[in-house]
Amino acid sequence: MPSPMVDDAREIKEENPFESMMSRFDRAAQLLDLDPDLYAVMRVPNRELKVYIPVRMDSGRIQVFEGFRVQHNFARGPAKGGIRYAPDVTLDEVRALAAWMTWKCAVVNVPFGGAKGGIVCDPQQMSQGELERLTRRYTAELIDIIGPEKDVPAPDMNTNEQTMAWVMDTYSMHARHTVTAIVTGKPVELGGSAGRREATGRGLLFVINEAIKRFKMTPPQTRVVVQGAGNVGGTAARLLYEAGYKVVAISDIHGGIYNPNGLNIPDALEYLRQTRSFEDYPEAEQVTNQELLELDCDVLAPCATENQITSHNADRLKCKVLAEGANGPTTAAADSILHEKGVFVIPDILANAGGVTVSYFEWVQDRMGYFWREDVVNQRLQEVMVASFNDVCRYAERHKVDTRTAAYMLAIDRVAYDTRMRGFYA
Repeated sequence: MPSPMVDDAREIKEENPFESMMSRFDRAAQLLDLDPDLYAVMRVPNRELKVYIPVRMDSGRIQVFEGFRVQHNFARGPAKGGIRYAPDVTLDEVRALAAWMTWKCAVVNVPFGGAKGGIVCDPQQMSQGELERLTRRYTAELIDIIGPEKDVPAPDMNTNEQTMAWVMDTYSMHARHTVTAIVTGKPVELGGSAGRREATGRGLLFVINEAIKRFKMTPPQTRVVVQGAGNVGGTAARLLYEAGYKVVAISDIHGGIYNPNGLNIPDALEYLRQTRSFEDYPEAEQVTNQELLELDCDVLAPCATENQITSHNADRLKCKVLAEGANGPTTAAADSILHEKGVFVIPDILANAGGVTVSYFEWVQDRMGYFWREDVVNQRLQEVMVASFNDVCRYAERHKVDTRTAAYMLAIDRVAYDTRMRGFYA
């Protein structure tokens, strides 16, 4: 019997996002019989930058923050990826997320490579002024490696439209002219795209719509559990509710609520907005985030954070469809368990690609100085998400693999083709 120390080591490895990403990449590359030279190039990032950011705090003292930017791949176009602020950001996490962005862009056939950034900080303990000074200095540190043709940042965990406006302004001051295409996820008034804020949640709705057709179900028959009530989870829950789905549970970081007859999602989200918690919500029973994942449902949509479904709880899931709104909510070690249970997985690199798709639309609109109506944005998003869902399903059927492996294979195949055609400059 393994010792507790060995078990702990396995768990740490299982929940390392870079290890999960690489194990899936390796499996897909092997099934594709990827050329060893291409494998050697594609498995590593193009560039990793680590910076130390001195910021004058409101107290007058200087505090030095650690920041990262990883640019994984440029074969298909400029790098693209968000910036997250969190106390537990690590280089491994940022490295994994950058690679995920490469595969995500390739799955939906958007001409970007992958990147990601992060700063180790606790934004809940910082003032608006401190966050602005942190953002501007971080942008200045990245100034030589970002740009509309190089690397286009976006919001991520604990960053938002205001953060992107600061990045855009700082970059524009250095460029000596306004450069709206340097970031996406900006306010509409500063060159942002209509529909961008809801894009990830809306994209999730579109692929869930396609997935339930495979089970000959309709929205009113479909019970949905959503983990997370932020921009992705809250938006997805509301849009699913408006589309006629029976959303039976939803949660935030503190815990969730469950009503087997269905929740009034607009009412529940308004309660959360007012009280900052689902605690004591009168129309449902309380559940923990762990209990929520194991509720009986047709569609489970983890839209919170990484490593929620692991080898320890995957066998207790009771959903037919797992729609991954978050990045990396399922560890690689859980994949085989879900496959054996017959769970239909819409993998994160497809399910939550609505955000990067509309980010691409925003970048295009900024570069041509002409902006689309929201209904046009949503229609084009639907076309991309439905086509990409069908591409992945066809790939899975043709190669006789699960949908996650198919999504990775499709993405790697596309990036490998472009890399091979471009050749290696030496």
